[in-house]
Amino acid sequence: MADSPRVANRLVHETSLYLKQHAHNPVNWYPWGPEALARAAELNRPIFLSIGYSACHWCHVMEHESFEDEATAQVLNDHFVCIKVDREERPDLDTIYMSALQVLTREGGGWPLSVFLAPDTTPFFAGTYFPPDDRYAAHGKPSFRRLLAGIIDAWEHRRDRITEVGRSVAEHLNGAGEPDHGDGRLSPDILAEVRAALERNFDTVNGGFGFAPKFPHALELRLLLRISRRFNDLQAGRMARLTLNKMARGGMYDQVGGGFHRYSVDERWLVPHFEKMLYDNALLTTAYVEAFQNTGDRFFAAIAHETLDCMMKEMTSPVGAFYSTLDADSEGEEGKFYVWSEAELRDILGPDLGAFACQVWDVTECGNFEGHNILFRLRSDEQDAERLRLTLPDFLAKLNTAKRAIYAVRAKRVWPGRDEKILTAWNGLMIAAFAKAGAAFGEPRYVEAATRAADYLLDHMRTPEGRLFRTSGVGLQPKLNGYLEDYAFLADGLVTLYEATFAPKYLRAAAGLAEVMLAHFADPTGPGFFYTADDHEKLIARTKDLHDGSTPSGNAMAVTALLRLAKLCDRQDFAAKAEETLRAYRGMMEEHPSACGQLLVALDFCLGPVQEIAVVGPASEPDTQAVLTAIRKSFRPNVVVAFHDPATGNPPTDLIPLLKDRPAVGGTVTTYICENFVCQPPRLGPTAANYLDNPVV
Repeated sequence: MADSPRVANRLVHETSLYLKQHAHNPVNWYPWGPEALARAAELNRPIFLSIGYSACHWCHVMEHESFEDEATAQVLNDHFVCIKVDREERPDLDTIYMSALQVLTREGGGWPLSVFLAPDTTPFFAGTYFPPDDRYAAHGKPSFRRLLAGIIDAWEHRRDRITEVGRSVAEHLNGAGEPDHGDGRLSPDILAEVRAALERNFDTVNGGFGFAPKFPHALELRLLLRISRRFNDLQAGRMARLTLNKMARGGMYDQVGGGFHRYSVDERWLVPHFEKMLYDNALLTTAYVEAFQNTGDRFFAAIAHETLDCMMKEMTSPVGAFYSTLDADSEGEEGKFYVWSEAELRDILGPDLGAFACQVWDVTECGNFEGHNILFRLRSDEQDAERLRLTLPDFLAKLNTAKRAIYAVRAKRVWPGRDEKILTAWNGLMIAAFAKAGAAFGEPRYVEAATRAADYLLDHMRTPEGRLFRTSGVGLQPKLNGYLEDYAFLADGLVTLYEATFAPKYLRAAAGLAEVMLAHFADPTGPGFFYTADDHEKLIARTKDLHDGSTPSGNAMAVTALLRLAKLCDRQDFAAKAEETLRAYRGMMEEHPSACGQLLVALDFCLGPVQEIAVVGPASEPDTQAVLTAIRKSFRPNVVVAFHDPATGNPPTDLIPLLKDRPAVGGTVTTYICENFVCQPPRLGPTAANYLDNPVV
């Protein structure tokens, strides 16, 4: 920013941190809305639409280089109506215009997303980051100044061509999302074919898929664990475990404070893009919990614990809901908060512990990142303990002492910015992560964290009619209509929370959200769900998000939640829509498995067999708790669990029919009844896990 104060633009009245970051740019920014669109129509000017988010490093770079530059701002103000959008608040706009970029350029997208629109909002040119002038232009990309000159010239002299391009893009967007049926059959063959495709793209040395930059792909890792179980496929399990181990030992994982950064810019997971996103940490926590359930490896449990503890310390609001992001930058430098010199660590920790830390995290005088050190584990705990001639308990105790000391010093640094908006969808993912971990680890504080967040969302982010809001902040009124992902992610999270608490209100709320999805988002003439509700603001396209991005697709998570609810609540309407959607997109799952991880996870559940477990017995009795503990600690992805304590009264049989009757052996429901120590087989106790694969009454 210039030293002299600048007049605020219209973004100063917004609640989004990202929009407020641009409120004092000399660019005359508008938020998306009727005023901006009417102004573009009145002046017959093109719209410059800039979409990003508060933790985006390259968004900050383009702001400093171009949007804070007076000369560039003057060109924008004189020839365009400029609209700034927070993609996290308005994913509907981001989805449409990111798709437009891919249609126009045949390339992948990214942020900042820079799109030029006609006044009727049809896009005719799109890109991402543009350098400020030709001195920095590379790889055929024009500078932003030269691009603006070209757009202005085209608008003035080649308007017909712009109209033609815009019409073509709009037609493509409105045709996107049509089903690719394949043969429409649902069979395990799909999963077998996908497993082969994933292996072809697997990095056998470093784990993960493809080359740099490398993303965590939590959904595909969870899928591999399911494939390993279904087919007794040892290699699928090895791929998942190798990746989870390598990521957690890399610089992409915060070795001191816990939690994951966004992605790695290299193949080894060493140098991350340093922002921390709520959704990444939710999805990865769930993957590590399932890996622990699958293997019993305490390292996976430790990573899940540390990640959730980080979220509790750094990303939880006073009301219990979760904040969105921690920025990549602090003091104007990416990663400055997280890196160290060898001298700093030795000074903090002293000679003995300092030498220990430098050996464990491969810290050197020259560093591994721009003269500094990103803490990075070359070896496992067991390997380091043996190398340093320590017992494993002594090694872990020493490691944790070093972490606490370094964290205490780091906490005094200038922190990265935190975006404190509360997003319903992302909270739904984190509710599921806390609830799943709390149940698997027997950690009441994690279940309590999930409960507080869920109660806040249900009390403050839901209308009396059961409709969701997209976003809010502590002390702020919620705003914007919820999108498909808000309903689907929260519904699935509430089912997981029900299975961790057995509080019927969460299952009722999840079923209510599913009913809204069917009423307002489902395609009435075809499979799947639209991203926006039928009463949403009219945009140039009403799209279906089918491919996973940084978060699961709304359609995939809707299918997942509906299938789980169908089993628990015996709702055939839920099952029918979910299965119709899976059949319609079989071809897409086979052709693009890396973009359909969540849909394939849902397919695995749909194929079953799904084990329906009703646990009936006094919650206070050891036998009842033994059964629940055995169920929760084991890796059983295709299970739904209901519980009834006779002391609390009648079970909610209107909601959970499988509790209504206690089925006899040979029925489709496996029922465990542990009332007053009368069990069959008697006294399950610590051997309860032995009976989980057999029908028992």
